Amino acid sequence: MSWRNERIDMNVYSQGEVDRWVYSTCNICSVGCGCHIAVKDDKIVGIKGNGDHSINRGRLGPKGENQWYANNSPDRLLTPLIRNEQGQLQPASWEAAMELIVSKAKQSLEEQGSNSIAIYSTGQGYLEDYYTIAKIGRAGLRTHLLDANTRLCTATTEFCLLQSFGADGTPASYDDVDVADTLMLFGHNVAETGTVLHERIMQRKQRDGKPYIIVVDPRQTLTARHADLHLALRPGTNVALLNGLIRAMIEKDAVDHNFVEQYTIGYEAMQSSVQEWTLERTADVTGISVAQLELAVDVLSKTASLVTTTLQGTFQSADATTACVAINNMHLMRGLIGRPGCGPLHMAGQPSSSANRTAGGVGTYPAQRNPMNPQHIQEMADLWNVEADDLPVGPEKGIEEQIDLIEQGKVTFFWNIGTNPMVSLPNRQRARKALERIFVVVQDPFLTETATVADVILPVALWGEKEGTMENADRTINVLRKAVEPPAGVKTDLEVLLDFARHMELKDKDGQPLIGYSTPEQCFEEWKTVSRGRPCDMTGITYDRLEQCNGLRWPVNEQHPNGTPRLYSDLRFMTGVDEAQSYTKDQFSGRPLSRDEFAAKQANGRALLHPTHYLPPTEQPNDDYPMWLTTGRLVWHWHTRTKTARAPHLQMAAPHGYVEIHTQDAARLSIVQGEVVRIVSPRGWIEVPAKIGDAVQQGLVFVPFHYGSWEGHQAANELTADFTDPLSKQPTFKQAACRIEKLRKQHIVVGEESAEYIAAQYHLSVEHLLEANRLITPYDIQMGQELEIPISVMNTPIPPYIPQRS
Repeated sequence: MSWRNERIDMNVYSQGEVDRWVYSTCNICSVGCGCHIAVKDDKIVGIKGNGDHSINRGRLGPKGENQWYANNSPDRLLTPLIRNEQGQLQPASWEAAMELIVSKAKQSLEEQGSNSIAIYSTGQGYLEDYYTIAKIGRAGLRTHLLDANTRLCTATTEFCLLQSFGADGTPASYDDVDVADTLMLFGHNVAETGTVLHERIMQRKQRDGKPYIIVVDPRQTLTARHADLHLALRPGTNVALLNGLIRAMIEKDAVDHNFVEQYTIGYEAMQSSVQEWTLERTADVTGISVAQLELAVDVLSKTASLVTTTLQGTFQSADATTACVAINNMHLMRGLIGRPGCGPLHMAGQPSSSANRTAGGVGTYPAQRNPMNPQHIQEMADLWNVEADDLPVGPEKGIEEQIDLIEQGKVTFFWNIGTNPMVSLPNRQRARKALERIFVVVQDPFLTETATVADVILPVALWGEKEGTMENADRTINVLRKAVEPPAGVKTDLEVLLDFARHMELKDKDGQPLIGYSTPEQCFEEWKTVSRGRPCDMTGITYDRLEQCNGLRWPVNEQHPNGTPRLYSDLRFMTGVDEAQSYTKDQFSGRPLSRDEFAAKQANGRALLHPTHYLPPTEQPNDDYPMWLTTGRLVWHWHTRTKTARAPHLQMAAPHGYVEIHTQDAARLSIVQGEVVRIVSPRGWIEVPAKIGDAVQQGLVFVPFHYGSWEGHQAANELTADFTDPLSKQPTFKQAACRIEKLRKQHIVVGEESAEYIAAQYHLSVEHLLEANRLITPYDIQMGQELEIPISVMNTPIPPYIPQRS
């Protein structure tokens, strides 16, 4: 373990000692830090890290330390809201709200059929919620349209694992990060998105000099500044880079031929697909020098152990799954998987998005069952006591496909649980127009931007006000105990789902209620039965064991009573035709393969190597939109700021959006620090202050995606394209074309006006006035001269964050 000592991070606001500390897990990022919730007078008043939890040893990131403020926010919703005939949201009783929801659901089923209903959930809920969504959605409503905002975040994790290994479940864990000789962070700004994991990495680095860190990112992030080698590639060239590295490694014979022959199939096709990628061509396409590429190849060819992590920089690209499959290919061809310090660690963005995939609340059936395998469908029918013919089958439909179906009039009921798509979806104006046409239920503790399209809003409990389990990025299952009751009039997500099932009178084939449990723990016990014998087997888990052990990594069963630190240590993969979670997809087109096509591969427990062909991004800079746009997260905020904007420290640290512009681009356009500029893409525009520096490349701008009020014109997703990866259906947030427009007034110099006088008139500094007009000194201003005046100059004080604390 990298941690040599515990450090208890704490943020408590209380008069006197707290009454009790309640066991829990951080509900922000996917690292999964253990914590205790402070309770005073039956209110949550703070948090402290759990020093016994191996993942964090008491440490918390800034978002985690401040997450509890949202619980006490005065603007929490305390009663359901129904939109009246005048278009206004009005308070209503729970019974009235549920009756309306049920009547609209039944109407959709009667008029349009089962796939007229879509449920779109979150990666911040609990496994028990997701499993219940799966059961209600598929066995009750018989809809196949289940998805979550994990589609925007880390869907590619699932699909690259299906492609290469036959089942979901990231092979490596944080234990492997602790012992790897080399760590490649590919599109993963861990210092800002998973601060405690970054601190864990850097503590070992400072102590032992290991691991050698390679960072792949177009931006010079805080993570990149700590790297031994930063590969600053051009946007949209992930696959080009990987193909070049793999070709060069093959040329150096850095291939474990015995491993490839015994435990994989497809090597020849994979090798052929990278043949054109010489290092010279790779350098030309990616913008990385041949010398840097050679250094990367040398390290990756010689290292005895390697962990590769990925996150949004890899996932939110048009070639997302191909890039992640290329990473899997690299590990497989070198035999660097299934043993300590080795394997891909495809991350998750949200605290429990992995649980949503595992429990079946999104594309596949629960416990990694294949929706195209009749045997798996029959298993689920038997477990749920329903007819197999009533269960929907076939490939999943992601949120962007659901928007298409709404526009076509095929989906008329949309249930949005715990997410804020009117900020987070790409090309959000299109999504808004679609959702305004149909009946929308929004389930959320707050009145978010998505309330604009809601017909019914249901107020629900937050972290600390309910009980359940979450699965973090490395398969660790944690339990979260209830610390306090939710506010009066507020229900938990699980209670809402159970109430809906009762009102809908959902039954099994014997006429008994489809949902037979009433508490989270009872739900988990049923889930354990569903997981038995599957890769994610959790039959050895109880809530009490999770608390005693500070989390357990699945599978946890008789064979693995204490959990499993890494998958595939026996080098047997889930690629048998009757065990695989997916028959995979065509690596180029994304077309799902049939059972016969998959069986013809004869993988039979061997991993799948795939060809990885590079395709440039669909949208690229042009004469009208000459710059690249990319988006991402800040260390101070989470997603659409529904929770973090309600924490005073976090909101003060980053109160508004901005655009990062390279110093030379700003000089070329005579843009001054903090000047409000307009960023325009083919889809829309925003107006935000400029943050000028060297963090971005020339020709690239970066906009954080957290900001999105309808009034503020700061939403990055006014600009982003809704193109998707053909395999994972994950949208392309990281590459779009844009231009920068200056917002200026004109001032004609009259009389003896000085630079100081003119600047004061417009609340500018003299320096800004001169910069905006490419002037060197105040004496360069002449009478009659036409000056450009920025309409607004704002401070953009994003304070630095130092993850390593004593």
